[in-house]
Amino acid sequence: AIATRADVPMVATNDVHMHSAARRPLLDVLTCIREKCTVDTAGIRIARNGERRLKTPAEMARLFERYPDALARTVEIAERCRFSLDELTYEYPDEITSDGRTPQEELERLTEIEAKQRFPGGVPEKVARQIDHELALIGELGYAPYFLTVHDLVRFARSRDILCQGRGSAANSAVCFCLGITSVDPSQTDLLFERFVSSERNEPPDIDVDFEHERREEVIQYIYDKYGRERAGMTAVVTTYRARSAVREVGKALGLSQDTVGALAGQVWGWSSEGIDEGRVREVGLDPEDRRLRLALHLTGELIGFPRHLSQHVGGFVISRGPLSETVPIENAAMEGRTVIEWNKDDLDALGMLKIDVLSLGMLTCVRKAFDLLKRHYALDLDLATVPADDPAVYDMLCEADSIGVFQVESRAQMAFLPRMKPRSFYDLVIEVAIVRPGPIQGDMVHPYLRRRNGEEDVAFPSEALRDVLGKTLGVPLFQEQAMKIAIVGAGFSPAEADALRRAMATFRHTGTIHTFRDKFIAGMIANGYEEDFAERCFHQIEGFGDYGFPESHAASFALLVYVSAWLKCHYPAVFAAALLNSQPMGFYAPAQIVRDAREHGITVLPADVNHSDWDNTLEPHETGLALRLGFRQIKGLREEDAEWLVAARGNGYRDVASIWLRAGLAPSVLKRLARADAFGSIDLKRRDALWSVGGLGEKPLPLFEGGEEQGEEPTVILPEMTIGAEVVEDYAMLRLTLKRHPLDLLRPRLDGLTRAEDLLTVEDGARVSVAGLVLCRQRPGSAKGVIFVTLEDETGTANIIVWPKSYERFRRQVLSARLMKVTGKLQREGIVLHVIADKVENLSHMLDDLAVEEEDTFDNALARADEVTKPNLRGPDGNLVPSRLSAPPTPRRHPREQAKVLFPSRDFH
Repeated sequence: AIATRADVPMVATNDVHMHSAARRPLLDVLTCIREKCTVDTAGIRIARNGERRLKTPAEMARLFERYPDALARTVEIAERCRFSLDELTYEYPDEITSDGRTPQEELERLTEIEAKQRFPGGVPEKVARQIDHELALIGELGYAPYFLTVHDLVRFARSRDILCQGRGSAANSAVCFCLGITSVDPSQTDLLFERFVSSERNEPPDIDVDFEHERREEVIQYIYDKYGRERAGMTAVVTTYRARSAVREVGKALGLSQDTVGALAGQVWGWSSEGIDEGRVREVGLDPEDRRLRLALHLTGELIGFPRHLSQHVGGFVISRGPLSETVPIENAAMEGRTVIEWNKDDLDALGMLKIDVLSLGMLTCVRKAFDLLKRHYALDLDLATVPADDPAVYDMLCEADSIGVFQVESRAQMAFLPRMKPRSFYDLVIEVAIVRPGPIQGDMVHPYLRRRNGEEDVAFPSEALRDVLGKTLGVPLFQEQAMKIAIVGAGFSPAEADALRRAMATFRHTGTIHTFRDKFIAGMIANGYEEDFAERCFHQIEGFGDYGFPESHAASFALLVYVSAWLKCHYPAVFAAALLNSQPMGFYAPAQIVRDAREHGITVLPADVNHSDWDNTLEPHETGLALRLGFRQIKGLREEDAEWLVAARGNGYRDVASIWLRAGLAPSVLKRLARADAFGSIDLKRRDALWSVGGLGEKPLPLFEGGEEQGEEPTVILPEMTIGAEVVEDYAMLRLTLKRHPLDLLRPRLDGLTRAEDLLTVEDGARVSVAGLVLCRQRPGSAKGVIFVTLEDETGTANIIVWPKSYERFRRQVLSARLMKVTGKLQREGIVLHVIADKVENLSHMLDDLAVEEEDTFDNALARADEVTKPNLRGPDGNLVPSRLSAPPTPRRHPREQAKVLFPSRDFH
């Protein structure tokens, strides 16, 4: 009737929200997640029935049998929907060039100029040929503006002293090297340009450039300023639900308690996309047969993999000649000053839209800060290109697996592999970066390479052609580029077919298309005279690249940062430690481990102090050389703005707490944070005494005392000494580290029969040992087939633990939840690499909780008694009583068990 009155035709539709009525419970849960309510309180916001689903033509015809025109009109509309994404035309912006040159002419001119600077002694003939080949191909495909844009970004960054380096496929390009986009010298490598740009590939080049992670925003805003937000936008990625996020959202929507949801989420390992096993549910004391809990587990399994939200890509940028909105939908990002394209980055690639990856890398920030410290304290002016190369001392250090904080080789797996690899050259580092990856491991490439490197196995090549391809990796294919070259020279693939093989390697886990090349590859190798068994082995190794195979170009770019960071650690460990701490968060290790490692390298580490510290960690003269002074940034919850006020008003130093209060204008709450961090050592105030002094201050100076630092003499109050255990707990709570004593050093008298980490070197291979320590990290690599690697730290060093799947199943709760862990098992030794194979795991976290418990009542009672005793004497210069501390609302105190939990705040405690 409404349609008739309005003279608007009807169309049959069903407002589809699901493909099947069985999905209605999931639809209701998703509605509750969106509306931030539970199913019990959702009311009419959830579906009234299960009819909003896809229906068969017969069902639709039955529903609309009185309105056949409405049903027929659906076909009419569908026929009119003829738009195809192929109709979108994307145009790259015209790059500004000088003197009327075309982009190609400008690129050729810049390449020639920059090449002379890169090769002062003349461009090698091999490189010159490569440059000519690349420029011709770039001109044929019309990609010159793209290269000029990236060169412009790199030029801008360097004009602002922002460290940057191109990596990935761009390292295959001699032109990129000449333009300063990448630091990989083509004269020192044999990289395949066709992996980067090919006339037969129907996709644009992809240049990744890493910038200092703290300054990348300057580069991003430069792009927006130059092209305008209407012509530039960051690409998006679709974030999907994984097990942990799914169970949390479903549990809340179904009204489960926070404790229940937390217990369920705690049974999920990392980023797992697997459902929660009922056995694990029983382990945490829950009944999986409970109707609502059973429904939660079922819906969690259904929700895993669903889109959760649209997120920003880590750095992908698209710029266009005209408004972006004419081609793609755009929206304002959550961060001010950013625009985001609403399409997934993979869709942009499919449409041939050029994307520049403006990425961030914490190690570049660290290296820049280290260079600044070297210039300030040692008058050394270095950059990535001028760090002394091929230093034997650096390789000696790496051979001993002394690599905490060193880029890319600080993981457990890398530290175990370094003594076996024994790198002695830059190219060894290229291999080191690439070989400890799931691809080479699963392709059975690691052990053959090591055997050949150590002379335990002959290096043989079935042909001279393959010797040229595999010679530098001792006959074992370790890189994607080598796999492509084997396909070309061994199996007769064209460059385009080899690139298709590369793409199949890159997507093997997702689409499983690599098997389509098997027959052609093996048949091609046999036709070229290779044995079938050898061809089979080659293809099996290539299949391994489908799981995170590493391109040589990428490894070469990273290897440079490996060497530079290792050189800094080797020769200037205090500088390196300070730069690492000032660049957090980054890397594998928390500040506590970085500080510990610095002290083990002979560096004196001084505490944060109101009279000596800056916001950043600094270096200062000391009798042992330059000492590392902890900065205010290490104090949990302290704002940089407050630290700057403190430093700016310091002058010749502070004499007492009141002078800081008056001169820096800091609130007592800030001063209390400094006191809890034990930062008043230079004015002879211990943590407890400083807290007492801060307690006597108001929120602002009294008018009577403004303009002066004296407020009358505080009466002498003797407070009970804090136990060392309480001091350590409070250090971890406020600084996430301690310079006093390691918790294990305090607890060891209560732990019998343990072997210290440093003593493991004297234990025979195969002996049964028990070790204990703070849990630094847990790792479960995808290539490890369920094996868990745990690192424990005691007062003497670290112990590496291997938990096999069977032991993990038995001690899952202990492995996942322990902050202090005891492990009993067999010692496994391979050279200087030691592991304890766990067959028993115990959670000793309660011992950490007990470190400060004995302190609690004594301290509270002492404060009360001291306040009562001194109350009559607390008078100002006018003779009036100063209000007692206890007359103010008491400061909330955390129970020691809660204090102990902050030993490692990144852990998830339930």
